[in-house]
Amino acid sequence: MGEHVNSRWPARLHVVTGKGGTGKTTVAAALALGLAASGRRTLLVEVEGRQGIAQLFEVEPLPYKELRIAQVAGGGDVRALAVDPEEALLEYLDMFYHLGAAGRALRKVGAIDFATTIAPGLRDVLLTGKVKEATTRSQDGKRIYDAVVLDAPPTGRIGRFLNVTAETAKLAKMGPIKTQSDGVASLLRSPITSVHVVTLLEEMPVQETLDAIAELQALNISVGRIIVNNARPALLTAGKVTKAELKRGLAEAGLPTDATTVNGLAAEAKAYLTRRELEESLRTELAEAGRPVVELPLLPGGIDRDALDELASSLMRA
Repeated sequence: MGEHVNSRWPARLHVVTGKGGTGKTTVAAALALGLAASGRRTLLVEVEGRQGIAQLFEVEPLPYKELRIAQVAGGGDVRALAVDPEEALLEYLDMFYHLGAAGRALRKVGAIDFATTIAPGLRDVLLTGKVKEATTRSQDGKRIYDAVVLDAPPTGRIGRFLNVTAETAKLAKMGPIKTQSDGVASLLRSPITSVHVVTLLEEMPVQETLDAIAELQALNISVGRIIVNNARPALLTAGKVTKAELKRGLAEAGLPTDATTVNGLAAEAKAYLTRRELEESLRTELAEAGRPVVELPLLPGGIDRDALDELASSLMRA
C-alpha cells in the first residue's frame, strides 16, 4: 500500500481511551472506518480480551490474527486484531529466543499465564510491542497499514499502560525485552502517535478525561482530540420556560392545557435546562484543556454498521 496521510487526523497510530461506559470501542471502530476511506488500509486493535470489536461488527470472536472485518467506499478496508498476551509472549519467545516448541510447552503448564499475571508490566510491553510491530511493519519499502487504531485500556490505566519504559525497568536492565520497551516508548512519544480521549458530558468522565490528559502530557505522550460521545442537540435554549408559555404552546398544538399537564411539563423543562447548564460548564472545562474537541451525536437507534459509518463521517469532518 502507498503512504496516505489524513490531514485532519495526521498520526499513523491512534490510541483511543476513555472511562468505561463512554463508548471508546465504538469510537475506535468508527475512527478506523473513517481512516480507511479512499483506499487506505487500517488495522483496528484491541488488547483487553473483551472481543468488543467482534461484537460491534457482528462477527465471530477474533483469533490472534489480522482479519478483514469491513470494507469502505473507495476500496479501503479495516482489518482487526485481538492481541492475546499469552500468544504475544509465545511469539516474543520464538522471535528473540527461538523457543517455539519450548514456549508452547511452558504454556501447557501455565507458565505463560503466570508470567503475565505476576508481571503486569511485561504484559503491557507485549501488548504495546505487538501494536508497534503492526504500525511499523513494511513490505517492499511501503507500510502495510496506513493507520492503526488501538482500542486501549480505560483512562484510569492508560498512563501506566503506555509508560512501558518505567514498567519494564522493574523487570530488565538489558536484553531483548529492554530493547523492545525502548522501541515502544520511542514510538509512543513520536509525532506518528496520538492519544484521543472519549468522554460523555457528565462530571465523572470529564474529570477522568482531564486527569488522563494531564498524566499523558507529563509523560510526553501526544494527546490528540477530546471526543464527546452521545452529544444531544439543544431542545430548549431559553434560560427559563414559563407556565404561560407552556400553556400557550399546548393550546396551539391542540393538546390538553390542564394544570397537571402544565405543571409536569414545567418541572421537566426546569430539570432539562439545569442539565443543559451543567453540560455547558463541562464543555467549557474540556475546552480549557487546550485540545480540539469533537462531538458525536447520540444515535437513538443503537450501534450497527450504518451507525458506525455515520459516526465515521462525523469524525472525518471534524
